[in-house]
Amino acid sequence: MDQRADRRTDDPTDGGPVMRRGRRLAVDVGDARIGVASCDPDGILATPVETVPGRDVPAAHRRLRALVEEYGPIEVVVGLPRSLKGGEGPAAAKVRRFAQEMARGIAPVPVRLVDERMTTVTATQGLRASGVKSKKGRSVIDQAAAVIILQQALESERVSGRPPGEGVEVVI
Repeated sequence: MDQRADRRTDDPTDGGPVMRRGRRLAVDVGDARIGVASCDPDGILATPVETVPGRDVPAAHRRLRALVEEYGPIEVVVGLPRSLKGGEGPAAAKVRRFAQEMARGIAPVPVRLVDERMTTVTATQGLRASGVKSKKGRSVIDQAAAVIILQQALESERVSGRPPGEGVEVVI
């Protein structure tokens, strides 16, 4: 892995943070569905990609590997569910295992875990406000949550000059 991936990069012209250039993918892991989003190479705008069925985990990993091959991201960010107080429960442990398996499958592309608190709630509220019905919107909600996760990750890097969240080590 590129050792510079976790270091701050500064603009030599003004000393401010500089964002790494390159497309990213974001993944919102759920029990039934996995939302996927991508951004442009400049990291300006996150957009929905698709909803991957999540119940068949090996099939989900195969599809996500195919998306990584198709989009060629510099990294994949995975939403880590935390409680409002910042703690981790069984859902976070499940996502950590999922991210570890994903990291093994897509190496050398790095996988990073980012806080996803309230993203599904925010996505649901936004879709309801735009008139999307809850039954029809289930798969769209997962994509919208992935978009929010990615936008937050991009903003974090834009402000800090550092990759967002925490890296997932590839353990073989």
